Amino acid sequence: MTHSSSVPLTTDPAEHPFVFQAAFNTGSAEILDTVYEPDAVFVRRDGARVSGAERRAANAAILALGRPIEVTPRQVHVAGDLALLIVDWSIEGHLAATATDVAKRGEDGLWRYVIDNPFGIAAS
Repeated sequence: MTHSSSVPLTTDPAEHPFVFQAAFNTGSAEILDTVYEPDAVFVRRDGARVSGAERRAANAAILALGRPIEVTPRQVHVAGDLALLIVDWSIEGHLAATATDVAKRGEDGLWRYVIDNPFGIAAS
């Protein structure tokens, strides 16, 4: 994985999964956290919903695999300032799933996750 000091956010909700991918592939939990709203929820594999420091820790645990992620958006549905994103993703040799995510357009026009459910319906 490469390290970068930042990843630009997007004004196009269909591009947000690729922003996430770029942020994840920096290997930096701090950079990855910039793709989320401050109060965003992450749904862990066990179904627990976490935010703040617990969200960052959940992402850091996946980052610790030390492998890049690849995303393939399946569906993007936009209603005003909200978007539902269905995204297939994989970390070669480790994890693969279909995420069900909700993103929100901020006042700055940029999209960020408000709900990140990386294991989609697989979560309990």
